[in-house]
Amino acid sequence: MEVILLEKIENLGDLGDKVNVKPGYARNHLIPKAKAKYATAENLKEFEEQKAEFEKIAAENLKIAKERKSKLDGVELKILVEANDEGMLFGSIGTYEIEKQLIDNGHEVSRKEIRMPEGPIKKVGEYPIDIHLGIEIDARINLVVETNNQS
Repeated sequence: MEVILLEKIENLGDLGDKVNVKPGYARNHLIPKAKAKYATAENLKEFEEQKAEFEKIAAENLKIAKERKSKLDGVELKILVEANDEGMLFGSIGTYEIEKQLIDNGHEVSRKEIRMPEGPIKKVGEYPIDIHLGIEIDARINLVVETNNQS
């Protein structure tokens, strides 16, 4: 099924591209979320008329993402946990704990933006965590997991 992209979509295409996608992806995701329109002659004409507006919106979103990146890049978070003598945590640290800590420190972040490719953290140490702020924009924070055990 051919659709016109109304915004840049990772691994799919740029604003205004005509791309072929599976019908279910178009019907259930792209079109209901206003990320694409069916590639009909009427929609192509309408898109060309509104292209400048879509580009302006995309530029504004990019500017906002870059501002957020400048605030988040290099932030260091410390989380105190209970751990055994080998440094293994009693439990784990996932996106929920990181999101809560960032919000407590005054940063606007949603859980779905936090990237943890190796899964939840289960050991004391320092970890780089990526925050995906938009297409091609990632911020990197440093997470320090320390034990609060009393020795």
